[in-house]
Amino acid sequence: MNSNTSAASPARDSTAAESSSDAKPDEVLLTVENLRTVFDTDDGTVHAVDGVDFTVQRGETVCIVGESGSGKTVTSESITQLFKSPPGSIADGSVVFDGIDLASRTEDELTDIRGARISHIFQNPQGALNPVYTVGWQLVEAIQLHRNVDDDAAREDAINLLNRVGIPEASSRLDDYPHELSGGMKQRVMIAMALACQPDLLIADEPTTALDVTIQAQILKLLRELQADSGMSIVFITHDLGVVAEIADRVVVMYAGKVMERGSVYDVFESPSHPYTKALLECLPGHGSLGGIPGSLPDPTAPPTGCRFADRCPYAVAECTVGEQPVFESVGREVQNEGIEHEVSCIHYRSTDDPSVLDQLGSDRSSTPQERPSGQTGGSRDSDTDRDGDGDGDGDGDRGVTRE
Repeated sequence: MNSNTSAASPARDSTAAESSSDAKPDEVLLTVENLRTVFDTDDGTVHAVDGVDFTVQRGETVCIVGESGSGKTVTSESITQLFKSPPGSIADGSVVFDGIDLASRTEDELTDIRGARISHIFQNPQGALNPVYTVGWQLVEAIQLHRNVDDDAAREDAINLLNRVGIPEASSRLDDYPHELSGGMKQRVMIAMALACQPDLLIADEPTTALDVTIQAQILKLLRELQADSGMSIVFITHDLGVVAEIADRVVVMYAGKVMERGSVYDVFESPSHPYTKALLECLPGHGSLGGIPGSLPDPTAPPTGCRFADRCPYAVAECTVGEQPVFESVGREVQNEGIEHEVSCIHYRSTDDPSVLDQLGSDRSSTPQERPSGQTGGSRDSDTDRDGDGDGDGDGDRGVTRE
């Protein structure tokens, strides 16, 4: 394994491995094709998600990773159209879930699917839970919204759910208000609500970001155990590469609304091929890139031509800044997970499938001074600005990744 990625080597436990092995490559649950989500603003149209493609198989965990502003959250919200419309809308593409194109469904049809077959866990449980209602009331409401059960049966189910997610003395905690619970317990309540109707797909948007590292490890372990028990699929949104290494089967790397690289977690971590993926991994503690990635995200109201990352890429050439985003090229190596192809959107792989091509290019350039393509900057990163319209505004980029 390359020395520059060892700190975040994939470390799935036996429970996760069992869950992953149950999923068959031909059992695709979710297919996202050419997804384009835009937001009409006073400053222009924000191209938050611009031609995203990925699939999710039954029983597997797909992590969407990238720095703040890459379009991760909007991608997850676009699956069930949770964003506010207007100003947001799906301009193009399809989101096919178990044979149903969700992008063309009405709000009433989507309401029947949200919570029942596709559930969400959000980044801030304190903001997601209603402070004026007990957690029991909110759990019962979630159960009765999609299931025809009376109050007593719903309350019993709520207690069972709290027990299932590891909350002690669940029957008494049912009557607590959110402010009476710790951050970790509130997130467990959110997980219980998401599991109330035994969904086929769980979308977890930065569910561990607000938690300390000990509680974070407990939540990740809980999600793996619940997945092994139920066989559900998980789309996990994060900027934390340590979390990706712990939980993912497959990784989708996003930047400025585009997919840069995708493949199995082993392929992406052991043979990172896109310059952006390599730069993210260099930001891990102990790898010497304390200053982060130079430059900042492009303006989402006026995205550049060519590769979106070209302006910040140390390997960029003039060809990188013209035309459309480069088509995906297969990166040749022994695939750890059969049926999962390792692909990268980079012109340097048009004539080779060797993932070390960038290392060779960097070696060649180190001995020859190179001019940066027109418009390429080396300024400081503006990671405190949330520019994709997803509302996360965490401004933490990928510099402070945590590894248990």
